Amino acid sequence: MFKLKRAYEPPAEEDGLRVLVDRRWPCGVFKRDAQIDLWLKEIAPSDALTTWFGRDPSRWEAFRQQYWQELAQKSALVRELRRRGRQGVVTLVYRARDTRHNSALALQEYLERRG
Repeated sequence: MFKLKRAYEPPAEEDGLRVLVDRRWPCGVFKRDAQIDLWLKEIAPSDALTTWFGRDPSRWEAFRQQYWQELAQKSALVRELRRRGRQGVVTLVYRARDTRHNSALALQEYLERRG
């Protein structure tokens, strides 16, 4: 099972395994407070795709499709996350402010729909 949580929200017991899925560490968050179990920088969208998206909701669908194409090339990382998701709760931790248009949400959809 995969859940989502912003890095700026406090960790909770029900988060299970906390996986940071961004290339950069969240600004202003101390590592000791974040309680991140695993940082998978490599599963984040490419810098080029992130720059193109620019947090523009009108580009969401195209961004999501392009990110899914990138994820198809990262099969080992995707398999590892799915395996961990079968073992228990995995919370995908992300930095973005927009909770409806972000790479962690696209990743969660990919993991759940294409599994």
